[in-house]
Amino acid sequence: MKTNLQEYWQQNLRLMVILLAVWALVSYVFGIALVNQLNAFHLGGFPLGFWFAQQGSIFTFVILIFVYVARMRKLDKKFEVEE
Repeated sequence: MKTNLQEYWQQNLRLMVILLAVWALVSYVFGIALVNQLNAFHLGGFPLGFWFAQQGSIFTFVILIFVYVARMRKLDKKFEVEE
């Protein structure tokens, strides 16, 4: 039983790290570090770097919340810990 719970939490933490890495990539790398390179492209009339800094990180965060919920539901069912 203890190894089952350890595996559950290990997979949960792995999922969180991956999702946070995606958010950091979009928020910091695309929105700050690569903003000048991305500004050469436009999305909806706005420079792409500006879009990532203002909207992209927020949209990505909201999408990642839904991804986390969906993945955790599957993980909960797999380890039979759903409520």
